Amino acid sequence: MDRKVIIFKLGNEEFACDIQQVERILGYIEPTKVPEAPYFVEGVINYQNTILPIINLRKKFNMNYEDSRDKKIIVVKNNNKNVGLLVDTVLEVTDIKEENIEASPDIVTVAKNKYIQNIIRLDNRIILNIDTEKILTKDELEKITN
Repeated sequence: MDRKVIIFKLGNEEFACDIQQVERILGYIEPTKVPEAPYFVEGVINYQNTILPIINLRKKFNMNYEDSRDKKIIVVKNNNKNVGLLVDTVLEVTDIKEENIEASPDIVTVAKNKYIQNIIRLDNRIILNIDTEKILTKDELEKITN
């Protein structure tokens, strides 16, 4: 059975998440800064008459941060709450065949990287498939959505 994923970039790395975890892709909207928010929270935006926290995935994943002209906000569900994931660019929505999905090697699945579900091989590309429900801990989610 094929899986439909959305593939996006952070720096030179490609990541994917299941399309069923995605509610919408937004063009970049400058978030309003929130004092004393966790380091990876860019701020909040108004989204469908609610306040949507924006998570900078590069900061969350401890990657160098550069500003991208093509950045997008991927609105995902996280434990029945919406959060926006700031990514450098969205590349494509595509079907992935089951045989192109591999279990993550141990080095990738250490506790810190629990949000990496598996690895997708597509031609010569290696794409880390993330579980958007696990990007934030329960504590982090409560801090930014209450």
